Amino acid sequence: MIGLLIVDDQSLIRAGFSALLGAEDDMQVLGQASNGLQALAQARALKPDIVLMDIRMPQGDGITAAAAITADPALAKTRIIMLTTFELDDYILDSIRAGASGFLVKDTEPEELIQAVRIVAAGDSLLSPSVTRKLLAQVAATQPPPTTKRPAAMDVLTEREREVLLLVGTGKSNAEIAEQLFITPLTAKTHVSRIIGKMGVRDRTGLVVIAYESGLITPGALPATQAPRRDRP
Repeated sequence: MIGLLIVDDQSLIRAGFSALLGAEDDMQVLGQASNGLQALAQARALKPDIVLMDIRMPQGDGITAAAAITADPALAKTRIIMLTTFELDDYILDSIRAGASGFLVKDTEPEELIQAVRIVAAGDSLLSPSVTRKLLAQVAATQPPPTTKRPAAMDVLTEREREVLLLVGTGKSNAEIAEQLFITPLTAKTHVSRIIGKMGVRDRTGLVVIAYESGLITPGALPATQAPRRDRP
C-alpha cells in the first residue's frame, strides 16, 4: 500500500487529489496539509511513502519543506513529487536540490497522476524531457562552464556506469537506457541504483544535475565521444 500526504494551500485541489488517489486499491491518503510547516509535521508523524507537494504556499513554501523532509533520516524512504502550475517552473532546480523526485502540473490527467505516484513509489523519478531541458538550462545559468577534466568524483564510476549516467542525464528511462545500450531493463535499473549510491544522491533526479556539473553532458548535446557501445546482456 502506498501511503500519501497531499500538500496544497487550495482545499479543492487537496480534496480532488485525495478522492482520486484514495480510490485506488494500492493507495491510501494518510493526511493533508495546507502549507510547508504542516507538511513537515505531518510527514514526521505519518511517514508517508509519497508527498504531493505544492511549490508555492504561504507559511512555509514547498521547497523549504521538501528540503527538511529529505534531510530527516527518519524519512529516508519518503519521496516527494512537486506540484507546479506550469511544467517549466522557475523553481525546478531548487526543488531538485531539495530532494524532489519529480514534477507534475496541476492539470495532469488523472491516469497520469496515478501512474506518476506508482513510478516514484517504485523508486524511479519523474522527469519529462522538457523538464530535463529546463533543469539543464538552469544549471548552465548558475554553474561555471564544465571543464574537459573529469572531476575526481567521477572516477568511482565504471565506464559503463558513466554511459548510463549520461543517458539518465538526458532524461532517459530505464527501458530507454536498456534499449540504447542493448542490455536488459533490470540491468539498467541495477546500474542506476549503483550510480545513485556512489554519487550519494536520493534518486536519479539528482543524477541529472551531477551529469551536467561534472561536464559529462551539456544542454541539448550528446557528446560523440560518449556514444554507447553495444554489449551483450
